[in-house]
Amino acid sequence: MKTNFPFEELTKPTQELVAEFQAAYPLEEAVKERLTPPCCAFLGQDLWETAVLALLAGKNILLVGEKATGKNVLAQNLAYLLNRPTWDISFHVNIDAMTLLGSDTLHEGNVMFRPGPIYQSALYGGFAVLDEINMAKNEAVAVLHAVLDFRRVVDVPGYDRIYLHPATRFIATMNQDYLGTRPLNEALLSRFVVMAMPALDQERVMILLQRQFPDLSESELSPYVLLFEDIRQKAVSGEISSSALDFRGLLDALEMMSLGLPRENALDLGLVNKCFDPYERDLVHDLIRARFSGKRRR
Repeated sequence: MKTNFPFEELTKPTQELVAEFQAAYPLEEAVKERLTPPCCAFLGQDLWETAVLALLAGKNILLVGEKATGKNVLAQNLAYLLNRPTWDISFHVNIDAMTLLGSDTLHEGNVMFRPGPIYQSALYGGFAVLDEINMAKNEAVAVLHAVLDFRRVVDVPGYDRIYLHPATRFIATMNQDYLGTRPLNEALLSRFVVMAMPALDQERVMILLQRQFPDLSESELSPYVLLFEDIRQKAVSGEISSSALDFRGLLDALEMMSLGLPRENALDLGLVNKCFDPYERDLVHDLIRARFSGKRRR
């Protein structure tokens, strides 16, 4: 049984259910490379336990929340904990039914079927992570309807019908009000259990930074936590867009600073330059100057 970081945070009954699931559905050799350790542990014990139990109950999960709330990190942790291969599908205008199910291709002069991520998830009991599902066009949504409800089948026109492996699960993510997104139709929404991801507050940001940068003290990390909160408040109030509210960008900046890049340059690369409006860039620059004025450069 895995005893990696999130496992110990589960209650004993849930740990036993996880062990039973792993024993019942061993990982096949052909897809072992798709079992990848997550970048970091998900932070939020109640949400973590709820998500694990939902998947063990055979449900598919829709993770809804604003930017930088750890939706993909949670999906990675869940797949790794339950010992399942993962297929990531980022929806955009070019994702159609053939992309999801598979299509014909030439191999050594012969027409062969090249399976898509939904087909492979169904075959191997994988977790399909449906990123930004509210950007999916109707043709792709039609494929999802059959695999997400009680039928649990994949029909590949001209080839075969396969039934989903019992361990197959779908974890969808969505950010609301992004450019190119639209509300999910009720038929698709009803096929998921929905989990609302809480925004990153100062306490959680500090814990995550301490995990990523254990050599830095709380006092050294505190200005960056407060800077992220300053940017979040500006985004919430509508003074700036969410472009600079990028936790990955903050991590990138700190990593570059650890290699000797000056703080101003690192924060420009990680946060400021993600604002393409000159007014927003100036506002984020002002927040940085106010937070670090008089402080020694790292």
